[in-house]
Amino acid sequence: MSVEARNRRHGALVGGVVLLAGLVAGCSGTTGNGTPAADRSSGQASHWADGATVESVAETLHVRLPAAAQEAKAAHLQGLQDDGLIMAFVLPAGEVDEFVAHLKPERPLSLRERPLARSTNPSAPFSHLGLPEPDLLAMVREGQVCAPCEDDLNWLKVAVVRVDDRTSRIYLSGVD
Repeated sequence: MSVEARNRRHGALVGGVVLLAGLVAGCSGTTGNGTPAADRSSGQASHWADGATVESVAETLHVRLPAAAQEAKAAHLQGLQDDGLIMAFVLPAGEVDEFVAHLKPERPLSLRERPLARSTNPSAPFSHLGLPEPDLLAMVREGQVCAPCEDDLNWLKVAVVRVDDRTSRIYLSGVD
């Protein structure tokens, strides 16, 4: 192989690697500054819905917010095909098991003792609500509630994190 042919081949290979790296970076879930895709400026494929309330998200998730719930927060991420829905609130420890039982999870919640290496739901992060990601916390009870669910709800997951001796935070995430 001539030097000229080898240089052309090398140049094409380098160009291909650069193109592939650019595509991978462009398809990742973050912008160059680490901002989740869901928090990018308007004009993107998904955006946080204005006017989403705890009540509207609870209704879409087919969940009744307990009367004792405090610090309730929710958000609705509108996407091209599916919407992400997140909701979190704090309950007295004595009411957590009853709330979870009303959700009728597919299996008993499992206890994850260690944080995951990264969030499994980066497109609809709880950080949008000013909360820590349940995936990145230790001692989390979690499980699938339904998949598929009723109506247009594709799936619903629950995570329970102890806040203190008297309360726990309930995290709900679903796709509609």
